[in-house]
Amino acid sequence: MRLASFGLVAAAVLLAACERPEPEPLPPFELEPASFDALNGWRDDAAGEAITALGRSCAPILRRDPANAFGSDPRTGSNADWQAICRAAAELGQPGAIDDAAARGFFETWFQPYRVIGEGSSEGLFTGYFEPLLDGDLAPIPGGVPLRRAPGDIIAVDLGQFSDDFAGEQVRGRLVGNRLEPYYSRGEIERGSLDGRELEFVWVDDPIKKFFLQIQGSGLVRLADGRLLRVGYADQNGRVYRAIGRDLIEMGALTREEVSLQTIDAWLRANPDRAEEIMDKNLSYVFFTLLGEADALEGPLGAQGVPLQPERSLAVDRRFIPYGAPIWLETTAPFPDGEQPFRRLMIAQDTGGAIRGGVRGDVFWGTGDLAAFVAGHMNSRGSYYLMLPRAAVPAS
Repeated sequence: MRLASFGLVAAAVLLAACERPEPEPLPPFELEPASFDALNGWRDDAAGEAITALGRSCAPILRRDPANAFGSDPRTGSNADWQAICRAAAELGQPGAIDDAAARGFFETWFQPYRVIGEGSSEGLFTGYFEPLLDGDLAPIPGGVPLRRAPGDIIAVDLGQFSDDFAGEQVRGRLVGNRLEPYYSRGEIERGSLDGRELEFVWVDDPIKKFFLQIQGSGLVRLADGRLLRVGYADQNGRVYRAIGRDLIEMGALTREEVSLQTIDAWLRANPDRAEEIMDKNLSYVFFTLLGEADALEGPLGAQGVPLQPERSLAVDRRFIPYGAPIWLETTAPFPDGEQPFRRLMIAQDTGGAIRGGVRGDVFWGTGDLAAFVAGHMNSRGSYYLMLPRAAVPAS
């Protein structure tokens, strides 16, 4: 029966592909060789912290077939190139105890930096995300809303398997008879389309905080007995993410300069009669899984499947940047006492629906009030350098 169902899906996708216009090619993505001396602040960075983040990414990298390409772009080299780097990193010593100078020497020995130019510009947008904290319980609570497990009937189809013209594109939906249709929207799910399937596993006391938790992709739930549970991304309904800040701007509720996580949150709370309507404009809905008690885990899991490290993990557009790649980031960050330069060696370990473009990134800031402030206000212009193995010599 499962094989028959997937056969129907394949037929539906092929028919849909025939009806669709030709997909636009990927925007230009150029790599210009640079020296480490060109990286502003390189000598001042605590590079040993980046070795710890790289070590986490190396765990899945070392399990790959050495003969295969590392990423979709052949310029990024082979898995064998990266596995040699991972083995050398492991010989530096225990994570967290590696001298910054030794770490810089390691990156300078093994990597060549390339300035990234996307769509003709080396400048792009950099935002932030964090791990929110919610209060809740494992049983229903008065006024509470549930977090749900993945329902199991979401079908993800890689269109590139059917035609090279659609490489990198994916559709997600559900079978209705012999047709693949869009999965239930946020509003439909919140209004009961999945009720009765026992998907609820924890209840939180604030629907607005739940909304932002789904945007962040992971978070902490504090139970009445004081335990902290970490929940992580499990699946998504396949609907396109919509930033509701755009809707509030179009309504005249906020200006473009005013929009931040904090101002959107404040508007939703000040307008409870319209909050649900506005949140439902974002049709995307994220399902979660219970990862365990927070004190037993290193951090939230990113899309690469490894724990994220505050101020070292970067969410990227995977069409251009492969997971595990070091990136030298040059941008600014909005701290409570003002804007400050933010120049760090990051590791690509996550992605997100809003992260689109050759020069685009989302900095993971961790947990707590400061992380929430900086992530919520960050909307900075900047640039970055992609580091690739010296064994791979990409031609721009």
